[in-house]
Amino acid sequence: MSRKNRLTGQIFEKIKIIDIGAEGKAIAKIEEMILFIPFGAPGDVVDARIVKHKKNFLEGRIISFHERSNIRTDPFCEHFGICGGCKWQHIDYKEQVKFKQQQVIDNFQRIGKISYQFKTDPIIESPKIEFYRNKLEFSFSNKRWLSENEILQNEKIEDLEALGFHVPGFFDKIININKCWLQQEPSNEIRNAIRSFVISKGYSFFNIREKVGFLRNVIIKNNLAGDFMIILIVSEKDEKAIFSILDYLKKSFPQIKSLYYMINAKKNDSIDYLQPVLYKGDPYLKEDIDNLSFKIGPKSFFQTNSHQAKNLYKIAAEYADLDGSQVVYDLYTGTGTIANYVARKSKKVIGIEYIEDAVIDARENSKVNNIDNTFFVSGDMAEVLNEKLFEEYGRPDVVITDPPRAGMHSKVIEQLKKCGTRKIVYISCNPATQARDIDLMSDVFKVVSTNPVDMFPHTQHVENVALLERKENNE
Repeated sequence: MSRKNRLTGQIFEKIKIIDIGAEGKAIAKIEEMILFIPFGAPGDVVDARIVKHKKNFLEGRIISFHERSNIRTDPFCEHFGICGGCKWQHIDYKEQVKFKQQQVIDNFQRIGKISYQFKTDPIIESPKIEFYRNKLEFSFSNKRWLSENEILQNEKIEDLEALGFHVPGFFDKIININKCWLQQEPSNEIRNAIRSFVISKGYSFFNIREKVGFLRNVIIKNNLAGDFMIILIVSEKDEKAIFSILDYLKKSFPQIKSLYYMINAKKNDSIDYLQPVLYKGDPYLKEDIDNLSFKIGPKSFFQTNSHQAKNLYKIAAEYADLDGSQVVYDLYTGTGTIANYVARKSKKVIGIEYIEDAVIDARENSKVNNIDNTFFVSGDMAEVLNEKLFEEYGRPDVVITDPPRAGMHSKVIEQLKKCGTRKIVYISCNPATQARDIDLMSDVFKVVSTNPVDMFPHTQHVENVALLERKENNE
């Protein structure tokens, strides 16, 4: 019998969990192999069943406890462990942020290969650890996820329509969400009201496998003032049905200030190239941060935790250390939030963003705030950031970059090394790819300081701001 077959399906008793990995799973060891266990906590002593055997690691599931860690706490969400979000609800928040801080340090040392000392500021904890998000997207399904008890009952279930989140590992299964603790009310009331209303009208929920059905997704956005935007996404332009849903919401929830819909006849759920249609209300929500006002449209990117956005931008501005004489490049600028935030202490700011709609919003945000020294360019970062751009706008004194989770393209990294900037402020929602990119720039830049920011309590995710400075010739 192979070692793989011998371990898969086996139960190992009294395993001590020793750490938590970057993906949020707890870590133990069996026969010198790393064992990843979801929903464990360092200090737990458990019996675990091996469910997967890979070449370099194992995956297991807890089946019973001998000892529970003293950093454990009771999860507060009824959907914990199924919906795929908030994987750390079972760990005390003060302990969560310690793991996140260490995650950044470990990534910089192991992936970034940084052996020298650099300043690491304490992680900025989120002032709110419940109801902190300003955007959630829910999916409709005509075949919801069934609980183990429902399956064991072996009875016909009539209530199969779901409006909720994808269950991890099952692309076609949606868990119907009763109460989510991520977005302030009336988010839950709105979602549950939509589900009840469309069921009463007999509107069809999407079948994810067969790609048929009318109702596909709904996006709920809000600002700190308590205003809401709804974006309903359906498969066809049935105006009677669409308008009935949106009219019902407008009548039922005065907090809704903006109602949009989109038609998605494609097989996938991406809305990047869909045209939002404003049905009623304001075209934007407004969010105020440090005497600046930002417009948030149906497709605008804005930091998902508005409470922490201010802290994130403040750290970036402090690292940039601007005095009004610098030319600043803001890469992956989105709707220009950071560009506009630092503009008043810059000579000029050039923001670059792939999505044209976001660039339009960025320009509008400058206009709203009476900022006239920002310039926004749309296009593929790897192609746009070049000598021609530097000739037009000037070479950067400071670069601020906030790329997606995948990090920066190798061409962008090479341009940053050649462009002459003395300083890079690198903001990342993925310290692993951030560390990789920093390693690729290590022949030209050194890390001076880092500061993690917890944007997503009860998850393994952490935002990190790093200050890089150009090395002197003798370093």
